[in-house]
Amino acid sequence: MLDPALATPWQFLGNWFRGNELTPFESAHGMGFWEYGDQNQEFNSHFNEAMTSDSGMMNLVIEDCKPIFEGLSSLVDVGGGTGKVARILCEAFPHLKCTVLELPQVVANLADTENLKFIGGDMFQAIPPADAILLKLTLHALSDEECLKVLKKCREAIPGNGQGKVIIIDIVIDDTKDEHEITEAKLFFDLLMMVVVTGRERSEKDWKKLFLEAGFSNYKLTPIFGLRSLIEVYP
Repeated sequence: MLDPALATPWQFLGNWFRGNELTPFESAHGMGFWEYGDQNQEFNSHFNEAMTSDSGMMNLVIEDCKPIFEGLSSLVDVGGGTGKVARILCEAFPHLKCTVLELPQVVANLADTENLKFIGGDMFQAIPPADAILLKLTLHALSDEECLKVLKKCREAIPGNGQGKVIIIDIVIDDTKDEHEITEAKLFFDLLMMVVVTGRERSEKDWKKLFLEAGFSNYKLTPIFGLRSLIEVYP
């Protein structure tokens, strides 16, 4: 978070308001966040290491939310990085076949195992079919239009008989129930998404609107710990 590449764009808010760039990050660096990562290997490595470290929290999720994953035979982790979350799930549920869908350059040198497979691809184009699709801190980095595209691909990838689901781990803003300090922290992440990428943090009402527009019929929201919630979305 203190890398100059992430800190500098905050100084370009004025330029961004008056300019035509999509994000303050683009105003500061002349390119978008993901393109910058592609061209700066050291920064990209630090970012992927940070995401891998953050994914260790799945150990806590599994302890409290085992029923959410029990009964699934296959799962695709969309934007799953180097597979930290998938490995934790495979260890906790040995019968579960996990696939990580990531950008080709992220998974190029990662080896498959018996129940873990890596696929290089684009979540906006296609998502492999599975009982469940997992999106951990992926959608908050995307605009509403981009979220809809991904959610529609998720809807196509899961069974249409009501047995499949999408599992989202992300921030849900709720200033009526959250303590003030929690809401402040969530709103800081909202600003961060605005500065660095084209995403934002969403309220339950915002999430529900996206789910319905993407063709889903129902969802269940469970606050897990810290700033995040787990949302199960059903066809």
